[in-house]
Amino acid sequence: MEQALGYAEGRAGFIKRLKKALYRLKQVGRRWYDTFMQELADLGFYPSAADPGVFFARIGNHILILLVHVDDCTLTGSSNKLITEYKMKLDNKFPLIDLGPIHWLLRIEVTHDRDAHTILLCQSSFIDTILACFSLADAKPYGTLMVPSMSYSKNDSPSSPTDIVRMRKVPYREAIGSLMYVAIATRPDISFAVSCLSQFLENLGEAHWQAVKHVFHYLAGTWDQALTYGTEQHELQGYTDADGASQEHRHAISGYVFIIDGGVVSWSSQK
Repeated sequence: MEQALGYAEGRAGFIKRLKKALYRLKQVGRRWYDTFMQELADLGFYPSAADPGVFFARIGNHILILLVHVDDCTLTGSSNKLITEYKMKLDNKFPLIDLGPIHWLLRIEVTHDRDAHTILLCQSSFIDTILACFSLADAKPYGTLMVPSMSYSKNDSPSSPTDIVRMRKVPYREAIGSLMYVAIATRPDISFAVSCLSQFLENLGEAHWQAVKHVFHYLAGTWDQALTYGTEQHELQGYTDADGASQEHRHAISGYVFIIDGGVVSWSSQK
Protein backbone atom coordinates (compact mmCIF):
# COMPACT_ATOMS: atom_id res chain seq x y z
CA MET A 1 0.00 0.00 0.00
CA GLU A 2 1.37 3.40 -0.95
CA GLN A 3 1.29 6.63 1.02
CA ALA A 4 -1.73 8.77 0.06
CA LEU A 5 -0.96 12.00 -1.78
CA GLY A 6 -0.81 15.05 0.45
CA TYR A 7 0.42 13.19 3.50
CA ALA A 8 3.96 13.31 4.81
CA GLU A 9 5.93 10.12 4.59
CA GLY A 10 6.10 8.34 7.92
CA ARG A 11 9.18 6.77 9.40
CA ALA A 12 10.25 3.29 8.41
CA GLY A 13 7.84 0.64 9.64
CA PHE A 14 5.13 3.23 10.30
CA ILE A 15 1.64 1.66 10.37
CA LYS A 16 -1.51 3.53 9.38
CA ARG A 17 -4.97 2.65 10.52
CA LEU A 18 -7.80 2.83 7.98
CA LYS A 19 -10.95 4.46 9.30
CA LYS A 20 -12.90 3.56 6.18
CA ALA A 21 -12.82 0.37 4.13
CA LEU A 22 -11.20 0.89 0.74
CA TYR A 23 -12.46 -0.66 -2.46
CA ARG A 24 -10.89 -4.06 -3.30
CA LEU A 25 -9.79 -4.82 0.25
CA LYS A 26 -10.89 -8.21 1.58
CA GLN A 27 -12.79 -6.62 4.44
CA VAL A 28 -14.94 -4.42 2.20
CA GLY A 29 -17.64 -7.02 1.58
CA ARG A 30 -18.10 -7.67 5.27
CA ARG A 31 -18.06 -3.98 6.14
CA TRP A 32 -20.68 -3.26 3.48
CA TYR A 33 -22.92 -6.06 4.73
CA ASP A 34 -22.66 -4.92 8.36
CA THR A 35 -23.47 -1.32 7.38
CA PHE A 36 -26.36 -2.32 5.15
CA MET A 37 -27.78 -4.76 7.74
CA GLN A 38 -27.70 -2.05 10.43
CA GLU A 39 -29.60 0.38 8.22
CA LEU A 40 -32.14 -2.30 7.38
CA ALA A 41 -32.55 -3.11 11.06
CA ASP A 42 -33.48 0.53 11.65
CA LEU A 43 -36.26 0.05 9.08
CA GLY A 44 -37.55 -3.09 10.78
CA PHE A 45 -35.90 -5.73 8.56
CA TYR A 46 -34.22 -8.81 9.99
CA PRO A 47 -32.07 -11.37 8.14
CA SER A 48 -33.28 -14.85 7.32
CA ALA A 49 -31.71 -17.66 9.33
CA ALA A 50 -31.47 -19.73 6.14
CA ASP A 51 -29.94 -17.06 3.87
CA PRO A 52 -28.14 -13.93 5.11
CA GLY A 53 -28.93 -12.21 1.80
CA VAL A 54 -32.69 -12.32 2.45
CA PHE A 55 -34.37 -9.86 4.82
CA PHE A 56 -37.92 -9.74 6.17
CA ALA A 57 -40.05 -7.01 7.68
CA ARG A 58 -43.52 -7.42 9.13
CA ILE A 59 -45.66 -4.30 9.14
CA GLY A 60 -49.07 -4.98 10.62
CA ASN A 61 -50.61 -7.84 8.67
CA HIS A 62 -48.25 -7.36 5.74
CA ILE A 63 -44.79 -8.70 4.99
CA LEU A 64 -41.92 -7.28 2.94
CA ILE A 65 -39.08 -9.41 1.57
CA LEU A 66 -35.79 -7.89 0.42
CA LEU A 67 -33.21 -9.91 -1.51
CA VAL A 68 -29.68 -8.51 -1.65
CA HIS A 69 -26.68 -9.46 -3.77
CA VAL A 70 -23.83 -6.98 -3.25
CA ASP A 71 -25.62 -3.77 -4.31
CA ASP A 72 -28.44 -5.34 -6.35
CA CYS A 73 -31.71 -5.49 -4.44
CA THR A 74 -35.14 -6.95 -5.14
CA LEU A 75 -38.08 -5.93 -2.98
CA THR A 76 -41.44 -7.67 -2.88
CA GLY A 77 -44.29 -7.99 -0.43
CA SER A 78 -48.00 -8.25 0.18
CA SER A 79 -48.71 -4.51 -0.14
CA ASN A 80 -47.81 -2.35 -3.14
CA LYS A 81 -48.23 0.75 -1.00
CA LEU A 82 -45.67 -0.48 1.52
CA ILE A 83 -43.26 -1.50 -1.25
CA THR A 84 -43.35 2.04 -2.64
CA GLU A 85 -42.99 3.55 0.83
CA TYR A 86 -39.99 1.44 1.77
CA LYS A 87 -38.27 1.98 -1.55
CA MET A 88 -38.34 5.70 -0.70
CA LYS A 89 -36.98 4.99 2.77
CA LEU A 90 -34.16 2.90 1.32
CA ASP A 91 -33.44 5.60 -1.23
CA ASN A 92 -33.01 8.12 1.58
CA LYS A 93 -30.28 5.92 3.09
CA PHE A 94 -28.67 4.63 -0.10
CA PRO A 95 -29.35 6.42 -3.43
CA LEU A 96 -31.15 3.87 -5.59
CA ILE A 97 -31.93 3.40 -9.27
CA ASP A 98 -35.44 1.95 -9.50
CA LEU A 99 -35.58 -0.36 -12.51
CA GLY A 100 -39.29 -1.07 -12.06
CA PRO A 101 -40.87 -4.56 -12.09
CA ILE A 102 -38.23 -7.25 -12.10
CA HIS A 103 -37.35 -8.84 -15.44
CA TRP A 104 -33.72 -9.85 -14.89
CA LEU A 105 -31.91 -10.89 -11.73
CA LEU A 106 -28.30 -12.11 -11.77
CA ARG A 107 -28.66 -13.31 -15.38
CA ILE A 108 -31.94 -15.06 -14.60
CA GLU A 109 -34.93 -13.98 -16.69
CA VAL A 110 -38.10 -13.45 -14.64
CA THR A 111 -41.39 -13.60 -16.54
CA HIS A 112 -44.81 -12.80 -15.08
CA ASP A 113 -47.85 -14.33 -16.77
CA ARG A 114 -50.63 -12.44 -15.06
CA ASP A 115 -53.38 -14.19 -17.01
CA ALA A 116 -52.15 -17.61 -15.92
CA HIS A 117 -51.03 -16.31 -12.48
CA THR A 118 -47.56 -17.82 -12.89
CA ILE A 119 -43.94 -16.72 -12.52
CA LEU A 120 -41.19 -18.27 -14.65
CA LEU A 121 -37.44 -18.30 -14.01
CA CYS A 122 -35.26 -19.09 -17.01
CA GLN A 123 -31.56 -18.88 -17.92
CA SER A 124 -31.87 -19.29 -21.69
CA SER A 125 -29.78 -16.18 -22.39
CA PHE A 126 -27.03 -17.28 -20.00
CA ILE A 127 -27.01 -20.78 -21.50
CA ASP A 128 -26.64 -19.28 -24.97
CA THR A 129 -23.70 -17.25 -23.67
CA ILE A 130 -21.80 -20.17 -22.16
CA LEU A 131 -22.45 -22.34 -25.21
CA ALA A 132 -20.85 -19.65 -27.36
CA CYS A 133 -18.02 -19.23 -24.82
CA PHE A 134 -17.04 -22.89 -25.22
CA SER A 135 -17.51 -22.89 -29.02
CA LEU A 136 -20.68 -24.98 -28.79
CA ALA A 137 -23.20 -22.45 -30.08
CA ASP A 138 -24.06 -24.80 -32.95
CA ALA A 139 -23.98 -27.93 -30.80
CA LYS A 140 -26.34 -30.71 -31.78
CA PRO A 141 -29.04 -31.08 -29.10
CA TYR A 142 -28.91 -34.31 -27.09
CA GLY A 143 -31.95 -35.84 -25.47
CA THR A 144 -30.00 -37.32 -22.55
CA LEU A 145 -27.97 -35.57 -19.90
CA MET A 146 -25.27 -38.24 -19.69
CA VAL A 147 -24.43 -41.35 -21.66
CA PRO A 148 -26.71 -44.12 -20.29
CA SER A 149 -24.94 -46.75 -18.14
CA MET A 150 -21.67 -44.81 -18.42
CA SER A 151 -19.66 -44.54 -15.20
CA TYR A 152 -16.82 -42.05 -14.69
CA SER A 153 -13.92 -42.64 -12.33
CA LYS A 154 -10.31 -41.68 -11.64
CA ASN A 155 -9.29 -44.52 -13.95
CA ASP A 156 -10.32 -42.21 -16.80
CA SER A 157 -7.74 -39.64 -15.66
CA PRO A 158 -4.38 -39.48 -17.48
CA SER A 159 -1.29 -40.96 -15.86
CA SER A 160 1.51 -39.79 -18.15
CA PRO A 161 2.97 -36.28 -17.58
CA THR A 162 2.41 -35.39 -21.23
CA ASP A 163 -1.30 -36.20 -21.10
CA ILE A 164 -1.72 -34.44 -17.75
CA VAL A 165 -0.18 -31.25 -19.14
CA ARG A 166 -2.32 -31.49 -22.27
CA MET A 167 -5.57 -31.91 -20.33
CA ARG A 168 -4.73 -29.00 -18.03
CA LYS A 169 -5.11 -26.74 -21.04
CA VAL A 170 -8.74 -27.78 -21.36
CA PRO A 171 -11.13 -25.17 -19.79
CA TYR A 172 -12.70 -27.82 -17.58
CA ARG A 173 -12.89 -25.71 -14.41
CA GLU A 174 -14.49 -22.82 -16.28
CA ALA A 175 -17.03 -25.18 -17.85
CA ILE A 176 -17.93 -26.78 -14.52
CA GLY A 177 -18.25 -23.35 -12.91
CA SER A 178 -20.64 -22.19 -15.63
CA LEU A 179 -22.71 -25.37 -15.36
CA MET A 180 -22.74 -25.11 -11.58
CA TYR A 181 -24.44 -21.70 -11.70
CA VAL A 182 -27.11 -23.10 -14.03
CA ALA A 183 -27.55 -26.13 -11.74
CA ILE A 184 -28.02 -24.12 -8.55
CA ALA A 185 -30.14 -21.35 -10.08
CA THR A 186 -32.82 -22.83 -12.34
CA ARG A 187 -31.91 -26.34 -13.54
CA PRO A 188 -32.15 -29.05 -10.89
CA ASP A 189 -32.13 -31.65 -13.68
CA ILE A 190 -28.38 -31.23 -14.23
CA SER A 191 -27.41 -31.20 -10.54
CA PHE A 192 -26.27 -34.82 -10.37
CA ALA A 193 -24.20 -34.60 -13.55
CA VAL A 194 -22.43 -31.44 -12.40
CA SER A 195 -21.81 -32.91 -8.93
CA CYS A 196 -20.41 -36.10 -10.45
CA LEU A 197 -18.10 -34.38 -12.95
CA SER A 198 -16.86 -31.88 -10.34
CA GLN A 199 -14.91 -34.72 -8.71
CA PHE A 200 -12.29 -34.65 -11.47
CA LEU A 201 -11.20 -31.01 -11.38
CA GLU A 202 -7.67 -31.87 -10.22
CA ASN A 203 -6.87 -34.49 -12.85
CA LEU A 204 -9.42 -34.66 -15.62
CA GLY A 205 -9.34 -37.11 -18.46
CA GLU A 206 -10.66 -36.96 -21.99
CA ALA A 207 -13.73 -38.98 -20.95
CA HIS A 208 -14.58 -36.38 -18.30
CA TRP A 209 -14.26 -33.52 -20.79
CA GLN A 210 -16.47 -35.34 -23.29
CA ALA A 211 -19.04 -35.86 -20.51
CA VAL A 212 -19.04 -32.12 -19.77
CA LYS A 213 -19.60 -31.35 -23.44
CA HIS A 214 -22.43 -33.88 -23.42
CA VAL A 215 -24.12 -31.78 -20.71
CA PHE A 216 -23.72 -28.70 -22.91
CA HIS A 217 -25.32 -30.56 -25.82
CA TYR A 218 -28.22 -31.44 -23.52
CA LEU A 219 -28.61 -27.78 -22.54
CA ALA A 220 -28.55 -26.80 -26.21
CA GLY A 221 -31.78 -28.77 -26.64
CA THR A 222 -33.41 -27.67 -23.38
CA TRP A 223 -32.13 -24.08 -23.12
CA ASP A 224 -35.64 -22.61 -22.79
CA GLN A 225 -36.83 -24.77 -19.89
CA ALA A 226 -37.97 -22.70 -16.93
CA LEU A 227 -38.99 -23.12 -13.33
CA THR A 228 -42.68 -22.29 -13.19
CA TYR A 229 -44.52 -21.28 -10.03
CA GLY A 230 -48.29 -21.02 -9.71
CA THR A 231 -49.44 -23.91 -11.87
CA GLU A 232 -50.63 -25.67 -8.72
CA GLN A 233 -51.75 -24.51 -5.31
CA HIS A 234 -50.38 -26.50 -2.39
CA GLU A 235 -48.15 -26.22 0.63
CA LEU A 236 -44.48 -27.12 0.73
CA GLN A 237 -43.77 -30.64 -0.49
CA GLY A 238 -40.46 -32.47 -0.12
CA TYR A 239 -38.92 -35.59 -1.61
CA THR A 240 -35.63 -37.32 -0.87
CA ASP A 241 -33.82 -40.45 -1.98
CA ALA A 242 -30.37 -42.06 -2.15
CA ASP A 243 -28.71 -44.59 -4.42
CA GLY A 244 -26.91 -47.75 -3.37
CA ALA A 245 -23.31 -46.56 -3.50
CA SER A 246 -23.04 -46.81 -7.28
CA GLN A 247 -20.03 -44.47 -7.59
CA GLU A 248 -16.36 -45.35 -7.41
CA HIS A 249 -15.96 -43.72 -3.98
CA ARG A 250 -18.70 -46.07 -2.64
CA HIS A 251 -20.51 -43.24 -0.90
CA ALA A 252 -24.24 -43.10 -1.41
CA ILE A 253 -25.48 -40.19 -3.54
CA SER A 254 -28.34 -38.48 -1.74
CA GLY A 255 -30.73 -36.01 -3.26
CA TYR A 256 -33.72 -33.95 -2.26
CA VAL A 257 -36.18 -31.54 -3.81
CA PHE A 258 -38.77 -29.20 -2.28
CA ILE A 259 -41.69 -27.81 -4.26
CA ILE A 260 -44.11 -24.92 -3.67
CA ASP A 261 -47.08 -24.28 -5.97
CA GLY A 262 -45.70 -26.51 -8.71
CA GLY A 263 -42.19 -25.00 -8.77
CA VAL A 264 -38.96 -26.27 -7.26
CA VAL A 265 -37.51 -23.97 -4.59
CA SER A 266 -34.67 -26.09 -3.16
CA TRP A 267 -32.75 -29.10 -4.46
CA SER A 268 -29.47 -30.95 -4.12
CA SER A 269 -27.59 -34.00 -5.35
CA GLN A 270 -24.42 -34.88 -3.48
CA LYS A 271 -22.51 -37.60 -1.68
